[in-house]
Amino acid sequence: MTAMTVKPFAILEDGRTAELYTLKNVNGMEVAVTNFGGAIVSLLAPDRNGMFADVVLGHAGYEGYRARRHFFGALVGRCCNRIKQGRFTLNGKTYQLAVNDQGKNHLHGGIEGFDQKLWDAQTVVRDGNQALRLTYTSPDGEENYPGTLSVSAEYLLTDGNALELRYSAVCDADTVCNLTNHSYFNLAGHDSGTVLNHQLKIYADFFTEADSESIPTGRVLPVAGTPMDFREFYRVGERIEADYQPLHFGGGYDHNWVLRKGNGVMGPCAELYEETSGRHMICETTLPGVQFYSGNGLDGTIAGKGGCNYQRRGALCLETQYAPDSVNHPEWDNPILKAGQRYESVTVYRFDAK
Repeated sequence: MTAMTVKPFAILEDGRTAELYTLKNVNGMEVAVTNFGGAIVSLLAPDRNGMFADVVLGHAGYEGYRARRHFFGALVGRCCNRIKQGRFTLNGKTYQLAVNDQGKNHLHGGIEGFDQKLWDAQTVVRDGNQALRLTYTSPDGEENYPGTLSVSAEYLLTDGNALELRYSAVCDADTVCNLTNHSYFNLAGHDSGTVLNHQLKIYADFFTEADSESIPTGRVLPVAGTPMDFREFYRVGERIEADYQPLHFGGGYDHNWVLRKGNGVMGPCAELYEETSGRHMICETTLPGVQFYSGNGLDGTIAGKGGCNYQRRGALCLETQYAPDSVNHPEWDNPILKAGQRYESVTVYRFDAK
């Protein structure tokens, strides 16, 4: 049975206190989450010899999460990833959001996205385990999104070493809702170097082509015959420097893969394996896509946990989602949430060792 402990995390600028909630299962696996931005701060997983390591990147303290340079572990919304020029039209009205990505496009919910909010927290019991439920009400017009959106995010660590993330939201007006977790994984340990030797498999036959600003062109391309083909296990670094325009634009992998299982169906997303430790992670989701990001923007200047500095490609992200800018592509699965309808998604990161 998973149990939860709580301790202070930070005092915010307005005097409120953020807490750190640690879930621990019967196997000794632990995940620590703060209600500031819903960030996963640490995740201890065993290797093939039963030795634990922290396998997610994180900041040394609150100030790093407040600066949000890389969104380590964050709960991202109201709309994760990018919206072209920060603009979309809904019910005949055009909305202009902040262009906080190099002054050109909208990124990860705007200037003060969900990763910058202090969420209300409570302990709930699911399947006999203590879980953490975070809730937040985003008022109408926040970051210029329409409607008052009530959101909950639940973190459950099972005795089968699975971290389950369950999201739910309802709005009083038609709006956009695309929620994800932005954890950076390194299965050898957060301070162990690059993930170029990690082996990755993605359950997708197509990816969304993007331009030099990481905005989809509208073309959905087959992965076959390209360095984007992860239908079988490949090392992350095996083709990352290939002479292929999408990789040039992204500085490596930073693209959305269209999962073959379909939208709303719980099914396989990706697998990640690190052979030195034997750690293996399976990702499953109900969402239609996943952004595989190979940590190209990490540059050694971020002070991480334990005094380490995270180098380029020192971790990777598997962000389950609706595709970037899908609000402007009605032909795709898209994140329009109708008034009174409920957004629900589940993503599971399941750990074992081989």
